Amino acid sequence: MRKSSVSLFIPVLLLLVLLVIGLAIFWLGVPMLAEGSFGSAASNLTPMQRWTYSLQVLVNENKLTMPKSLVESQTIFTIPSGASVTSVAMALEQNGYISSWEAFRYYVIYKGMDTQIKAGDFKLSPSMTAIEISESIQAAYSADVSFYIYPGWRAEEIAAALPSSGIEVTPEEFMEVVKNPVGLDLQGNLHGLLSLEGYLFPGEYVINRKISAQNLVMIFVKRYKDSVSAEVQAQLQENGLSFRQSMVLASIIQRETFDDSERALMASVFYNRLAAGMKLETDPTVQYALGYSDSWGGWWKTPLAVSDLSIQSPYNTYIIPALPDHPISNPDLPSILAVALPESSPYYYFRAKCSGSGAHVFSQTFEEHLSNACQ
Repeated sequence: MRKSSVSLFIPVLLLLVLLVIGLAIFWLGVPMLAEGSFGSAASNLTPMQRWTYSLQVLVNENKLTMPKSLVESQTIFTIPSGASVTSVAMALEQNGYISSWEAFRYYVIYKGMDTQIKAGDFKLSPSMTAIEISESIQAAYSADVSFYIYPGWRAEEIAAALPSSGIEVTPEEFMEVVKNPVGLDLQGNLHGLLSLEGYLFPGEYVINRKISAQNLVMIFVKRYKDSVSAEVQAQLQENGLSFRQSMVLASIIQRETFDDSERALMASVFYNRLAAGMKLETDPTVQYALGYSDSWGGWWKTPLAVSDLSIQSPYNTYIIPALPDHPISNPDLPSILAVALPESSPYYYFRAKCSGSGAHVFSQTFEEHLSNACQ
């Protein structure tokens, strides 16, 4: 090797060594600095996540340790059941408690608090730092917590909301009772049900954290019995369907529209198709059959592909010539009343309006139905 090449190689090598040492110090130093200022990071973070969130809390230190205001007035901040750490952080900023929802989110993830967000009411003040607010939310505890079932949720969605609600029933325990309700005191039309899908009544509840899975399910079922009167249950069986078939239809209508005013008309379409021996061919039953997938990010795939309509399933009404054996969602009272008291119409088809409003246009013939397709 020529002398000039050696002279050039040595500085380059030294520079590379210094760069590697600098990167190592940066890699090791950032988590150490964060730990010195904010305590230990959550043990469930990967090394890369730990480094990333350590850097973020250091960069946002002032936003975490300085209060938004010196005004010490306290107000009630409510965390709803199933709220994510991002939605809680954004709500805190929007309500004037913290200066940066992103900084707050970085911190609670760094500390591992993101998996421990609990529903409830909390007394907070903008004079508290973001760190103090995160600790207050974690420290607060009530024997009872709020829980909400949204109309049209399937049982698995209710189960998925339990871990963040504060209710000490696991999703697995809950689903085991729903799918196998043997031993529950189910009376009247509910006696002998093989699944309680469809009878977990939507609405807001106040639940004791320590409740058993059986008692939790029975609270939801009791709300159904209290909300759907014996008279309505009798009316459900006056239109040619059994009680259970009527509840299946109500669960389908619940998923078909958000507009209560068109539910009874939609019920007439399904009754007309059943009377004519037509398949129902309703998309929510296909969505129920497909179930959950990360690829479409939830339990209800939208939009459906043409190939989805041929999925082999006892719930797919594009294939089966009747109603599924049990409901596909948990309907609210307007959907149940629509089946009990349907409108009378000549319609056999409906589709969403092209306006994007969520409302539907109804048709008597298939040709008219095709002509209503969006161009």
